Amino acid sequence: MLSLNLRRRLLPWIFLGPGLLWLLIFFLYPLLNQASVSLMSGDPEHGYTLTWAFHTYWDAISDYKAQFGRSILYAGIATILCLVISFPLAYFTAYKAGRFKGLILLLIILPFFMSYVLRTVSWQLILADDGWVVARLRDLGILGSDGRLLATSTAVIAGITYNFLPFMALPLYVSLEKIDRGYIEAATDLYASRATAFRKVTVPLALPGVFAGSLLTFIPACGDFINAALLGTPRQFMIGNVIQSKFLNILDYPTAAALSFTLMVFILIGIFLYARALGTRNLTEAAI
Repeated sequence: MLSLNLRRRLLPWIFLGPGLLWLLIFFLYPLLNQASVSLMSGDPEHGYTLTWAFHTYWDAISDYKAQFGRSILYAGIATILCLVISFPLAYFTAYKAGRFKGLILLLIILPFFMSYVLRTVSWQLILADDGWVVARLRDLGILGSDGRLLATSTAVIAGITYNFLPFMALPLYVSLEKIDRGYIEAATDLYASRATAFRKVTVPLALPGVFAGSLLTFIPACGDFINAALLGTPRQFMIGNVIQSKFLNILDYPTAAALSFTLMVFILIGIFLYARALGTRNLTEAAI
C-alpha cells in the first residue's frame, strides 16, 4: 500500500497525466517532427532526407518577407479595428444592457455556430461589385464608377476583423464586468467628471481585457489564410497562404515547416516582449 504522503504527491500528477499525455502526442511530437522536416533537403519526386539545412530558414524569410510583413500589417490593423468596435460594445453590455445582457452575449458568440469558411464566403456577397455596399459607396463618391472592394486589402482586413471580433469582445466584457463600481463612484465623489472617471479608472482597470483580446486576435490573425484566399488576390496573400500552398500544393515540406517555425518564433518573441512590458501578473490576469 502506498503511504498517505506518497499518494498526496502522486495525486496532482494523476490529474495532470491525461492532459500531459495529450500534449506530448498531439503537440510536442508533431512539433519535433516538423522541426526535423524543416532541416531536410530533397524534392517530392525523390523524397526528403535530413541534411541539417539551416539555410532553409534564411531562404524562406528572404523569399517571403513581403508576406510576413503583410501578415503583421493586416493582423495589426484588424486588431486595432476589433478593439475600437469591441470596447463600446463590451462597455454597453457590461454596464447598460440590463436584462438584454445575455442576448447581446449570445449574438456575439452566435457566429461561432456557423462554419468559418461559410462566414467568410458571405463577405463575398456583401462586398460584391454589384452589391448594395459598393453601390452606396459609389453614390457617396467614396468609390469611383469602376471602384471595388472585393479582391482588395480592404476586403481581407474587413474579413479578418469580422471573424476575430468575438475574441476581442469577450475578454473585454469579462474585464469590464469584474470592475468594482465603487471605484467609479469614488472618482465621481471626488469631483471627477464621467469622462475623467472613464479615462482614469475604467480604462486602466480594463487593460487586462485589452491585452488578452489583443493576443487572442492578433496571434491567429497572423496565420490566417482563409480571408486572403477568398476575399483577396495573390497580391494580398499572407504568410498563411504561402504555408498552405507549400504544404498542400507544391509539396515543399521543408520550406513550409521553416516558414511555420519562423512565424511561431516571431509570435513568441512578441508575446515575451508583451509580457515583459506588462509584467507577469498582469499577463496572467489577462489570460484569466
